[in-house]
Amino acid sequence: MRVTHAMYKSCNASSPLTTMSTGNDTIKITNYGHHFFLCGIPGHCQAGQKVDINVVKVSAAAAPSPTSAMASPVPPANVPAPSPNNAAPFIVVKGAGIALMTLLALALSSYA
Repeated sequence: MRVTHAMYKSCNASSPLTTMSTGNDTIKITNYGHHFFLCGIPGHCQAGQKVDINVVKVSAAAAPSPTSAMASPVPPANVPAPSPNNAAPFIVVKGAGIALMTLLALALSSYA
């Protein structure tokens, strides 16, 4: 389910902005900013099955050209390490968007 920030923070799935329920759903994000998703099955969000996707706006002047990116490596950002995840492991179940949540979690975990 796509939800507001307040709903995301409180795991409130009572009136989602969008509901995906086939288990084979996809999303297309076309604008920058935070996009909040959670699993609507009772208890799943509280167990950590939610994701905040933040699409950063980059101006054309700030984006490096392919040749300059190859010539000078970008120094690592000074970003704190992520907090440990104490959520129960995902269990893939047909329907209710679980597959989407699992794919998002796997995709995000590759950045850690």
